[in-house]
Formats: sequence, C-alpha cells, structure tokens
Amino acid sequence: MLTIENLHAQVDGRAILKGIDLDVKAGEVHAIMGPNGSGKSTLSSVVAGNEDYEVTQGKILLKGNDLAELDPEERAHLGIFLSFQYPVEIPGVTVTNFIKTAINANRKAQGLDEMPASDLLKKIREKSKMLDIDSKFLSRSLNEGFSGGEKKRNEIFQMAMMEPILAILDETDSGLDIDALKIVANGVNKFKGKNNSVIVITHYQRLLDYIIPDFVHVIFDGKIVKSGTKELAHELEAKGYDWIKELA
Repeated sequence: MLTIENLHAQVDGRAILKGIDLDVKAGEVHAIMGPNGSGKSTLSSVVAGNEDYEVTQGKILLKGNDLAELDPEERAHLGIFLSFQYPVEIPGVTVTNFIKTAINANRKAQGLDEMPASDLLKKIREKSKMLDIDSKFLSRSLNEGFSGGEKKRNEIFQMAMMEPILAILDETDSGLDIDALKIVANGVNKFKGKNNSVIVITHYQRLLDYIIPDFVHVIFDGKIVKSGTKELAHELEAKGYDWIKELA
C-alpha cells in the first residue's frame, strides 16, 4: 500500500527526516511513536504533500505510484487521508456541506457523477450512528466552537465518509477523555479492513489499547530506530524515551 524508501526532508533548510524506510501493507495498522520533535508529524505531513516541507532524497510510493510530483489534493484523490493534529475552523460551512463537497470532488477526480443526495444522506446517517454523532452536530459550522474531542470525532467521521485507502491519524488521542477515546477508536476499528491501511501517530500507549497495531515504530531524530509489535508500546510506556537515544 505505502512504501517509503530512504526519505529525507527538511523545512527552512533544517533537516528533520534523515532516512525513513517504512512498508505498510493493505490491511495493516502501524503505530508511530516518539518524543516531541522526533519527526512523527513531519512524516505525516510529507506523505500528505504539505508543501512547507522539501523532500531532498528518497521515494514515497502509494500502491506503486510515485507521489513526488503530486500536490496534496491529488494525493487525497488517490486515497490518502490525514487527520490534523490541530483541525482548522471553517465558519459558515457545515459539517454536512463540507463532507458533501469533499466526496463529490473526489468523485469528479475519478470521472464519476456526484453522489445522489439520497445515497449521501443514507451514508451520513450510517457513519454518524457508528460514531455516536448527533444530527445537530452535523449542522454546525466545521470545528467552530468544537471541543477537542468533538474535533477529533469529526475527523474520524470524515475519514469514515471518505473511505480512503490510507488513513494517517496524527495524535488523534490528543485532548480526548476516555469515553471520547473509545468512540474514536471504535470508529477507526470499524473503518479498517483488508483493502485499506492505517497509520496511527501517538505519544502514548493508551490509544493502542483500543486500536491494536500490527507494528509499532519508534522515531528518534528523524529516523526509525526500533520496530516491533504492540509490546514495544508497553515498553515505551514503562521506560519512557530516554533509552531510545542509545539506539540512534
């Protein structure tokens, strides 16, 4: 699904990613952990095509397609979804209208007609029920006045509606209480399947109690210094990140 080969990237002339190799197959969930400033969010931004970052070396392939020359919108049309660490507010645009516009933009890029209103409504009802989202929530302006938990839940709702082949969740657990965390994790678990992949970026092991990763990778100083199973996340929870420095 996603293959990253010797990826180097910088911002404002400062190297952040220093040789990332990662292979994410269809049906897999990968967790990426590491201390602040290690390159976790930079990796997600570079894969999604954020133009603030310059790729200086390496490749990013999605189902064998080189993403180098594609802008963020084109990558989204290919099936990449990125949940932002700090979702933006869009006053005057309701959650429902935003979703409708996004879905139909994707369909247009694929040469398809707009989704019939009845089909869209049916899908909205199905996905909002899955995430325990009230209908009044869908008529609110996107993220305006939303709590941290509401913003994260809304992004998982967007993911469920868009049905990407690669979902990257950047610190989705940030600011969530335990109930919201369970709802969001439940949405992710219902989304994942044999035809898509999920990358979960997190500081803490607690999210991985609910979204069980197939692999855990630790980034330090722009490199993946250790990979393992879910047990690696427990080890990090117990020891912290100081011991990781010895592996860099």
